[in-house]
Amino acid sequence: MSPLARIDASYTPRFAEFAFEPGFTAAVDQHVAHLRERLAATCADLVPQPPDRESLADYALGFLDALTETGWREPVGHDYAVCRLTAISWLVKRHDLA
Repeated sequence: MSPLARIDASYTPRFAEFAFEPGFTAAVDQHVAHLRERLAATCADLVPQPPDRESLADYALGFLDALTETGWREPVGHDYAVCRLTAISWLVKRHDLA
C-alpha cells in the first residue's frame, strides 16, 4: 500500500473532529499551507494548485520513516505528527491523489 493510501485510510476519520475541535482544524489548516509551500504547490491565482502526487508521497514516506525511527505512537489528542498526517490526508482527499 502506498504511503498516501495508508495515511488517507488512517487519518481521514479525523476530519470528523473538525466539527467540534476548532483548534485542531486551525492547526491542520496551517500544516496544509506549510506542505503546499514546502512542495511548491503554489501559483499566482487565489486557488493553490494541487501538490504533485509523487512529491507528496515521497514527503509522506520520509515523515512516516522518521516517526518510526523515533518510536512515535499516535496519542489520544493532537500532536504535531497527527496534525501533519491529517493535513496530508486532507490534501490527498481534496486533490484525489490516492
